[in-house]
Amino acid sequence: MPFADELIGTPTARALTTAIRAAAPAARLTALRAAPGRFDALGLRERSDLLRDALLADLPGDYATFAATIRAARDGDRPFAGWLIWPVTSAVAAKAIAERTDTAFDDALALLAELTPRLTSEFALRPLLDHDPDRALATITTWTTSPDPHVRRLASEGTRPFLPWATRVPGLLTRPGITLPILHALHRDDSEYVRRSVANHLNDLSRDHPDLVVDTAAGWLSEPGGNTPALVRHALRTLVKRGHPGALRLLGFAPVDVDTTGPELSASSVPFGGTITFRASIVNTELDPVRIAVDYTVHHRKANGGQTGKTFKLTTRTLAPGERLDITRDHSFRPITTRRYHPGEHGLELHVNGASTGRADFTLLPPRET
Repeated sequence: MPFADELIGTPTARALTTAIRAAAPAARLTALRAAPGRFDALGLRERSDLLRDALLADLPGDYATFAATIRAARDGDRPFAGWLIWPVTSAVAAKAIAERTDTAFDDALALLAELTPRLTSEFALRPLLDHDPDRALATITTWTTSPDPHVRRLASEGTRPFLPWATRVPGLLTRPGITLPILHALHRDDSEYVRRSVANHLNDLSRDHPDLVVDTAAGWLSEPGGNTPALVRHALRTLVKRGHPGALRLLGFAPVDVDTTGPELSASSVPFGGTITFRASIVNTELDPVRIAVDYTVHHRKANGGQTGKTFKLTTRTLAPGERLDITRDHSFRPITTRRYHPGEHGLELHVNGASTGRADFTLLPPRET
């Protein structure tokens, strides 16, 4: 597991053990010392969970004593930052939930905010949100006024509906809009680090609640800050790819009257792992300039014989009356880890401002036998 070794490997485990030993010299730390010997074949999250469980096993007792040890390690002279923070914050959350008191729960949130500048506490925030979303959000919302951009970002990032690498929180998925007060408070933040999180959070919401997202973005654009248009464009990227009319209209891409030729394919079949080229032309037939967003969707064959579409951005342009835009693009079917290709019929569809303007079908050939 080379990737996991670089982030949470033996040096990380040893650094964590050294810092905790300095903070709690009487603790034997048997589980922490043994943990690196169990890393083989474990992924990144599994290694973090292993260190979390080792930390909890080596520091028994109540939450207050545990938190005091973590704060002592944080304030000590041994390194206490980087990827070792993930299992530490996860252990803080687990310890607080197990104690089942409001005092422990509230202090765990405070400790996560204290630790987040050292890596991030976003993953550890999830079990606390799952355990008591309303109590957690009441505290998290106050972080939006923190002078530390890492804490402000934690408010947005830790509450994202589909935070990468993180567990899902049903309370965030079944109550649309519950996190909007956080986004409203942060969308004009001075830090791009924070604003990027807000945009990604709003984009997460667009998966299941597109109209809510468009209405929110429209409200922000009605009184924009200097960075609001860029934030909104990033937040609406998934809806733009889907051709959502409200999102496109909000970004200035209204329905247009254009003549489109294509897509014309370079071949009717593509070797497995090969590339297909397509061409298209778009002419503005209106009497005024038009803004266009041009995308294409590849309809991939699924294992059951159906098809599923994946949309790719081509270009955004303003065309003068009578102006013509010629497009040529290569699309590769080389193997990638995020997609499995199935031989058979595929399709390629062109979109202008979200409206389909033509489709061409082709066949992806089976891999050659070796």
